[in-house]
Amino acid sequence: MEIAYPQFRKYLNNRSYFKIISDKEWEEIQIIGSKNVLHRYTVKIMPDRNFLHDMTFDYKENWVAIGEEEYNLFRKNC
Repeated sequence: MEIAYPQFRKYLNNRSYFKIISDKEWEEIQIIGSKNVLHRYTVKIMPDRNFLHDMTFDYKENWVAIGEEEYNLFRKNC
C-alpha cells in the first residue's frame, strides 16, 4: 500500500502529537505541563517499526488523524 508522507496523529488525550515523516522516521511533541518537548525517532528495532506501522495504518483505537496546521501549532512552541 502506497502512503503519502507526512502523516499527522495525536493521542486521544491531546498530550502527544506526531508527525510521521517516512516509514522509518517520526517526530513526537509531548505536552508536559506548560512545555512542549520535541523528540525525533528513527526506526532501529522491531518494536519501533511496529509502533510506526500501527500509528500509520492501524491508528483508530489509539490515535486521531489530524492536519498539519494543528501539529504546527504545537511544533512552534518547542
